[in-house]
Amino acid sequence: MIIRNDFPKLWAQIDIKDDIREKLIMHAEDILASDKFHLTSTFIQHGDVSVYEHCLMVAACAIKINEQLKIKCNERALIRGALLHDYFLYDWHEKSWENSIHGYTHPTKSLKNACHDFDLSAIERDMIKHHMFPLTPTPPRCREGALLCIADKFCALKETLKGKGELKKKRALNK
Repeated sequence: MIIRNDFPKLWAQIDIKDDIREKLIMHAEDILASDKFHLTSTFIQHGDVSVYEHCLMVAACAIKINEQLKIKCNERALIRGALLHDYFLYDWHEKSWENSIHGYTHPTKSLKNACHDFDLSAIERDMIKHHMFPLTPTPPRCREGALLCIADKFCALKETLKGKGELKKKRALNK
C-alpha cells in the first residue's frame, strides 16, 4: 500500500521520532493512507491542533507510555485504536445541542465510523468505545484502552494549555 503524497507534509509539522513513525506505518498503513482518515486534518480538536495531529500524537504518546511502563499489550491494537479514537468526522465546535454533548457521544460515533471503514479487532473497538472514561461511565476492558485513556488525557491537556498560551501571547501583542 502506498502512503498518500501529502503524508510527509502533514507529518513534518508533528514531532514524532522515526522509530515511532515506523511503528505507526507498520501497524496502521491502511488507516494512514485512507482519504477519510486524512479528512480529520480539516477539523480542529483542541486549540489549533487538528484531530489528525491529535490522533497521531495520542498514538505516539501511548507507545511511549507503554515502552516506559513495560506493559504487555498488543502494540498493533494500541496504535490502531489510538489513531481511530476520535474518528467522528465532524466539527464539534459548531454551535448545536448535539455538539454540546460531544464529549459523551463522540466515542460511539467514532466507533461506528471506524467499524464502517476499517476491520477492527475486539481490543480496538473497546479502546475507541471507552476512551472517554471517566467522563463516560464504563472503563476500558483492556490494557490498551487504559493506555489510550492516559495518553489521550495527557495530549488533550497539553494541546489545550498550549492553545491558551498562544492566545495570551496574541492578546499581549495587541495591547
